[in-house]
Amino acid sequence: MAAAVEARDAGAVLAPVAEDFGGPDGLDRDGLARLVRLSFLRNAGIGTTLGPMSVQVDGERARVGFDAGLTGGRGLLPERAQLYAVETGWRFEDGEWMLISAQWTPRL
Repeated sequence: MAAAVEARDAGAVLAPVAEDFGGPDGLDRDGLARLVRLSFLRNAGIGTTLGPMSVQVDGERARVGFDAGLTGGRGLLPERAQLYAVETGWRFEDGEWMLISAQWTPRL
């Protein structure tokens, strides 16, 4: 998903997101799609850096936590940067892991 963000490919970003996705403040899959597209409109360039991942698998469910650094701007140099603590929930269905939940908290 990080590579898809940097490539500005909204379809690839959303491909592993389950229809019943739930995020902060009632964010659903459609809201996430709008957030992704808005980020692409605001930023000609987006950079992502992911920290080490903590993975816990329990059958067909998994929780993955990590830090994510995001940068963005209109030109060659980033104008904005933020570090987030991210917690995600995943479900294995039809041979693929689907994102069912995500929460992120700014660290800076």
